[in-house]
Amino acid sequence: MAGMWRCVGVRWGEGGPRLVWEEGRASALGYGRGIAFRVVGERRCVGARGNVCPVAAPVPGRSTQARCGECARLDRAHSVAADTYVDDPRTYRVYLAWFGSGMVKVGITAEERGSARLLEQGAVAFGWLGRGPLMAARRSEELLRTALGVPDRIAYAEKRAVRARLPGVAERAAEVARLHARAVALADWPESLERLPCEVVDHTEEFGLAGLAPACGVVTELVDGGVVGGRLLAAAGPDLHLATGGGDGDGDGDEILVLDTRLMSGWDLTAVGDGTGGGVGVPIRELPRPRADGVQDLLF
Repeated sequence: MAGMWRCVGVRWGEGGPRLVWEEGRASALGYGRGIAFRVVGERRCVGARGNVCPVAAPVPGRSTQARCGECARLDRAHSVAADTYVDDPRTYRVYLAWFGSGMVKVGITAEERGSARLLEQGAVAFGWLGRGPLMAARRSEELLRTALGVPDRIAYAEKRAVRARLPGVAERAAEVARLHARAVALADWPESLERLPCEVVDHTEEFGLAGLAPACGVVTELVDGGVVGGRLLAAAGPDLHLATGGGDGDGDGDEILVLDTRLMSGWDLTAVGDGTGGGVGVPIRELPRPRADGVQDLLF
């Protein structure tokens, strides 16, 4: 990253996570590499659906959605997730997404997107349930939430709290498989939705979670003149786990912070150094340290 670029967020693809900038430029995020930038000026609305905000409206630093009220309404008016766009002719898939023990949700995504939606949400593991037209997928989503007793969303604060102390691959795959079996056995499954076999996909490698040490803090907002620098240890959904001290990333000598890249969108950013020395000059919230038995005293 050279000069001053305006960030529009992180995107996941076959090559892993990338920071995306206005005009379509992108910067690959490699684990072990340094990230360092300074925030410049005022945060502005990123617009909606490929359209720039006509007034470049200022937006709050703590918001994870860098859109003004008008652009947010425009974006939501064409959102499948908001159930306002119902005539999409594409094939959709229903999925089970696993984020931690007992932390599972049901959702839908366009089949052409593959697993991108699961990567964007930070799903550590997932399995497909069915495929078919949008409205059948939507009906099954509601049915499965009630029948399986799972929520429609899980807060990122909850996902971050367990990311460094997950059970093994086999244990989480077994939890997804049990729920999958219950789901496809339901009598009220929509006729136009094809059931899919259970094939659990695990994202440990994609996210860089193996051996991840617990974070000690999370960035709450960016501010003009603020600096963020560190080595990238892991990335899950919009979250970057950065080692900002002088250690080796295993928790010894490091201050490990989580940066939600949604907070970066709408800001002008300029590179500073290579990030390997670390350093953070923006507001953060400290997280509780796990006890010796690995259990946190409380969540935030």
